[in-house]
Amino acid sequence: MTNTNLKRILTGDRPTGKMHLGHFVGSLENRVKLQDDYETFIMVADVQALTDNYDNPQKIAENILETTIDNLAVGLDPKKVTFFIQSQIPEIAELTIYFMNLVTHNQVLRNPTVKNEIAQKSFGESVPFGFVAYPISQAADILFLRANLVPVGDDQAPMLELTSEIAQRFNKTYKTDLFPKVEGYYSKAGRLVGTDGNAKMSKSIGNTIFLSDSEENVVAKVRRMYTDPNRIRPTDPGTVEGNPVFIYHDLFNKNKEEIEDLKTRYREGKVGDVEVKQKLAGAINLFLAPIRERRKMYEQNPQLVIDILKEGTAKVREEAKITMQMTKEAMGINYF
Repeated sequence: MTNTNLKRILTGDRPTGKMHLGHFVGSLENRVKLQDDYETFIMVADVQALTDNYDNPQKIAENILETTIDNLAVGLDPKKVTFFIQSQIPEIAELTIYFMNLVTHNQVLRNPTVKNEIAQKSFGESVPFGFVAYPISQAADILFLRANLVPVGDDQAPMLELTSEIAQRFNKTYKTDLFPKVEGYYSKAGRLVGTDGNAKMSKSIGNTIFLSDSEENVVAKVRRMYTDPNRIRPTDPGTVEGNPVFIYHDLFNKNKEEIEDLKTRYREGKVGDVEVKQKLAGAINLFLAPIRERRKMYEQNPQLVIDILKEGTAKVREEAKITMQMTKEAMGINYF
């Protein structure tokens, strides 16, 4: 691998569609920030995506490159970061099976992330077992590379707690120190609200600004953004705290003097939503400009992205074989 003296990061994305500003705030920003200080692995989690898209694998296949390009476009350097496809590492599935013996069914079902996502997807009584079991698979995703740090959104904290429990239980059961303690690296900004004021930006709800949106799309989406519902006229004093438009200003507008001026005038009823949104759209488009430029380069060179994935997957496969050899030695099942 690249530099075995560095601690390892493992994180990834389900290839189910375009990535948005919520992904950037929740994880992508930290990936870029940490890539010089950690040996970083980015997984295209196609197996995880199939747990609730099993009847539409074509959707997953079509988004493999899209998801990878989104990561590259925000500034991840393929010379520093290893990209790989989950389904091409069969050792992850093998490790998942061993980990299943260390976790109870009720323990998984009590996991808040699992409970919330089952409710959101309205499975009813038809929850695929693969979906219930994916937290164990996720633990295997992280631990097969013996990763130390996982940059994720705070909604994934319960998953990482389960991963740490599995690692500790394995080490204790088989008297080894094979798997390290896993820690989450969470965004200081927390979860980004949707453009409709919903607590979470989500593709399924349609309240997103995609990293790949054109300037015109950004302007249109910002124009429709939720603001202070109690403010009827521009001369009415408005609330800044919790107002999605100002949350986005704080995150994506680099002109802090402009933000403070807008906040002051908004509270005093001296600026309308139109001006506040126009300046926000400009700030977001300025933020997205270099991302669009890098995206264009990779979109025009799809074979380059394929080669990045092929090379990274081959490297990770070799590392996975080492982990499985050590796992079987610890368990005493290395028969030959």
